[in-house]
Amino acid sequence: MLVGTNKYVIKTITSTLAAAIFAIGIGATAQASQPELPELGTAAASTLTIDKESQIGDFYMRMLRGQLPIVHDPVMTEYLSDIGNRLVAVADNVKTPFTFFWVNSREMNAFAFFGGHVGIHTAIIDAADNESELASVLGHEISHVTQRHLARAIEAQKRTAPATMVGVIGSIILAMASPEAGMAALQSTLALSQQSSINFTRSNEKEADRIGIKTMVAAGFDPNGVPSFFGKMAAKYRFASKPPQMLLTHPLPESRIADARARAALYPYRPIPESLLFHLAKARTSVRYSNLDKNHALYLFEKQKNSGDPVIIQAANYGIALTHLALDKPDEAQPIMETLLSNGPQNLFYLDTMTDVYMAQGKPEKAIAMLKNARKLRPDNSVIELNLANALHTKGDDDQARVILERQLVLDKNNVIAYDILSGVYKKLGMIANQHMVQAELIALSGGYEKAIEQLQYAYRQTGNDPLQKARIDARIKELRKSLQEAKSL
Repeated sequence: MLVGTNKYVIKTITSTLAAAIFAIGIGATAQASQPELPELGTAAASTLTIDKESQIGDFYMRMLRGQLPIVHDPVMTEYLSDIGNRLVAVADNVKTPFTFFWVNSREMNAFAFFGGHVGIHTAIIDAADNESELASVLGHEISHVTQRHLARAIEAQKRTAPATMVGVIGSIILAMASPEAGMAALQSTLALSQQSSINFTRSNEKEADRIGIKTMVAAGFDPNGVPSFFGKMAAKYRFASKPPQMLLTHPLPESRIADARARAALYPYRPIPESLLFHLAKARTSVRYSNLDKNHALYLFEKQKNSGDPVIIQAANYGIALTHLALDKPDEAQPIMETLLSNGPQNLFYLDTMTDVYMAQGKPEKAIAMLKNARKLRPDNSVIELNLANALHTKGDDDQARVILERQLVLDKNNVIAYDILSGVYKKLGMIANQHMVQAELIALSGGYEKAIEQLQYAYRQTGNDPLQKARIDARIKELRKSLQEAKSL
């Protein structure tokens, strides 16, 4: 699905919240002066309750949407969430729902923060050779959350620098997704000698590795994905003058790789077949979320077709079709996608891209027919529903599109793409007050509460003599004002 979403750059709400994303853990200098972290659930519980963690996590996720290039791609999001939820389903100590999302970045990195939020940079799937390697990164980050490493690290830091804790939290938060920016923020709140103390503690990393491998096995992945991905990263950046962000926040000494290899060897060998969805996601990332030259991409995909592996061949053909589409050649992509779709009529990657082909050809009615047929077996699937709503909107069937999108927002109130399309639908239907209300929600999703309130005030003035609508708007304004005050008090 190719939808241009609104982007809002969010300014800092308070000086102590200048940073917007969590790094889990404080190590190095700070670690040397601290006692060993307590057992799970003791000191961490005295610092933050689960409810408070969720509240903070929601706020920083909103800030993150305004500050990082999050990938709003329903197919990629669903794929990542499926892997993540397979792991969460067999993990221990799960106390919050999890949210998984991609960040479009060529920097190798992954991070997790309060409220079960786990972010993976697109460079990770580029580097991974199989699904188990990708799952190894997710399993590790999930373990940081379930073991409450951030809350425990804050408890440890609180003993040494209680006066600067609010500033430290905000600074550490940025360090996970952007270590250099996090270091700069930390400089304003901590002594110079503590600026290198944003890494995970060794005990945190060891614990996350151990639990992550155990969770991977329970979820049906190959535990050797952990040491193989570790080894790959270590080999690639062994002599690099500037290591990637992931190695700044996840130190990777040889002992850690050896320990992961030894742990993986404890489990019996179990052959894991190649995942078609993984290779489709990898191809999609190469075409849409990397700087790879499109003509060179075509060459690489054609080369992959000689592998002899039917999974790799399918993914290569998918990559070729995507590349043709990116080069504005939908007619060349169409026969490839028709063949793929005939072999996988319910494959969401294929349905999504075939929709894009039809839309690029100016044939939304063909996309609508295909998607309505697909939804019979998968009602309420977000990929199918969002594509269908977008096609209906393009064709001019805005009433039908509105019903679908409003339903999707009942199921997922944080669906950025649904809000984005619905804004255009309301505009075409002349529902100006509703359009402002949707714009308010989009802005609020990026933490811009004051601008969101302004949009709601516009909506209020456009409502006319509808007391129920005015009451809803007034109630939402009060909610956003409360959220703004809560954000300032974090």
